[in-house]
Amino acid sequence: MQSLQKITSRFIPLRIENVDTDQIIPARFLKATTKVGFGKNLFRDWRYENDDETKPKADFVLNQKQFSGDILVAAKNFGCGSSREHAAWSIQDYGFKVVVSSFFADIFKNNALNNGVLPVTVTDAFLQQIFAEGAEATLTVDLEKQTITIDNTGASETFDINAYKKTCMLNGYDDIDYLLSMKEEIAAFEKARG
Repeated sequence: MQSLQKITSRFIPLRIENVDTDQIIPARFLKATTKVGFGKNLFRDWRYENDDETKPKADFVLNQKQFSGDILVAAKNFGCGSSREHAAWSIQDYGFKVVVSSFFADIFKNNALNNGVLPVTVTDAFLQQIFAEGAEATLTVDLEKQTITIDNTGASETFDINAYKKTCMLNGYDDIDYLLSMKEEIAAFEKARG
């Protein structure tokens, strides 16, 4: 995984509530056994007419050229539904590093953290402030300080993250990398218990 410490980026506003994992990545695309290539099918049924990549739906935000960035800002209750890890894979493979919402399903939140995507939970009021910004607006997410800031206005909120997952994200560790980073401490503990 890549480390994530601080990011400033434009964002893509997905103003749809209760986005479930089947909408994020439809079940018919879950046959692959690696994490690569899922991004092209992110929100597939919302992005294309009749599942035809040559017919993008102009009204869907990912197809609107004025919006771009490494941050997806979603309405309340993002990632609900099944526990498929492929949803986090598709978001990460598409290029998003951060997803912002006022509520995440717990399983999606953990899957995102395990796959290098930072879920940032904000208040409903702050989410509406973000949505009120224009297409050129940027957000700054500082993982070390656990803050998210609307750069145009300076409005900011703090967010919570599990300390272990924060360490992993800051260093680009998955669970095994984290254990390997403690190899010397583990060896010393084993020697002391010996």
